[in-house]
Amino acid sequence: MIQMIDRHAVHEMHSAGISTNVMAVHFGVTRRTIQRIVKEPPVEDADDGKARRLRGVGRPGMVDTLGPKLRDLLVQDPQAPPLECLRQLREQGVDLGESTFYRVYRIEKEKLPLELMVRFEGVAGEFAQFDFGQSDVRLLDGRSERIHFAAYRLKYSRWVWVVIVPDERVESLVRSLLLCFEHAGGVPLRVVFDNPKTVVTGRDEHRRPIWNQTLAQVAIDYGFVIELCTPRIPEQKGAVENLVGWVKKSFFRARRFADVAHDLPRQLMEWLTVANDERPSRATKEIPAHRLTAERARMKDLAIAPAEYGLRYAVHVGPTALVEFQGVRYAMPAGACGIPATLHLYPDRVRIVTAGARFEALHPRFPRVGSTSYLEGQRAEQLAAVAGARKRLYFMRERILELGPVGGSYLTELIHARPLTWKGDVERLFMLLEEMGEARFLRVLQRALFQQLYGAEYVVQIASREAAS
Repeated sequence: MIQMIDRHAVHEMHSAGISTNVMAVHFGVTRRTIQRIVKEPPVEDADDGKARRLRGVGRPGMVDTLGPKLRDLLVQDPQAPPLECLRQLREQGVDLGESTFYRVYRIEKEKLPLELMVRFEGVAGEFAQFDFGQSDVRLLDGRSERIHFAAYRLKYSRWVWVVIVPDERVESLVRSLLLCFEHAGGVPLRVVFDNPKTVVTGRDEHRRPIWNQTLAQVAIDYGFVIELCTPRIPEQKGAVENLVGWVKKSFFRARRFADVAHDLPRQLMEWLTVANDERPSRATKEIPAHRLTAERARMKDLAIAPAEYGLRYAVHVGPTALVEFQGVRYAMPAGACGIPATLHLYPDRVRIVTAGARFEALHPRFPRVGSTSYLEGQRAEQLAAVAGARKRLYFMRERILELGPVGGSYLTELIHARPLTWKGDVERLFMLLEEMGEARFLRVLQRALFQQLYGAEYVVQIASREAAS
């Protein structure tokens, strides 16, 4: 709206005989605007705001009750998202568009008293931050590759460690966290996480966190407290997320790598050395490694070396004396069928102990052949517990099929080549499997399959020639 003093000037200039064109150029408006002002009543008040209200100029007025209602909502929950307030107002019957709402929201938000800002700091050995991140790293050949990483930082010293991880599951979280403890030289009192499902699986009826049991057991075993960023509190959440953002900006996005397998870890170690041992922290103005000495004096020693720590999972021994876990089946003694057990997961092995510690088995983490792991003599021990000739026969068939495509293909060809006599061949092949071991038996079976020699006697001959050579 043109100010009232300018409207008064238009009237005076018109009375003096100045043309409409000259006045339009002078005030920077159109001729029609000048013509409309000339027809208005003489100006008697220079208050532009009062004139706007009388003339109905500008945006429509706000609903009188909107401000107090919105203020009440903000006082009840200062951290509520704006759209949640809008939803509640509409439920109260307020006919309100988003643009008007946000205009009032900004005004009422500014009226709220500011909370005292408290910096999230810690004393030596008290707090550590941990979070997952991902980044698309640039390779020298022009390609990019997405990697996942875990970032860890001690709050007092600002000492940081980064671990490349295959995924963001609970095992990766625990393994990388324990590695960070090991490199830092101790366990802090508290580790602050965001709220991922690897830490919190849900909330109970009182909104208390339901902890991931695997991580909760780690906290008990190593003696630290799990602490979460409070939802919708940017001063806390931002501290954890800023760690991930800083690692991305300072390292992953600032460099290019020949490859992810070797060059990236090498450059990461160089960068961590500079960040921890050479460059002063912006926050403390000191080199993190110097303050880390004070941290180590206040942190707990690691109760268990990370490589020797087994994550615990509740499992059940199935009716076939197998425990299935993460796509791999591990054989147990026949007497363990149907018994609940605890699986201890290590980086390179798996230990399964049934309730009461009556049965136990220690397997390699990943079988050398197929997806089922048997210890020496377990197949024969399980076979001895199978009653009935037909069940025993099909037990032996299953053990050959478990060897993968080679075992399945050879057994298929054998059954069709000898539809009436294959049973004896299966029994002999099972004995050879027990005698030779999985790797050698599979190699010999593959040669027989390639030569189209279907029968246990041919497998024996190939094994004999292999042994003689």
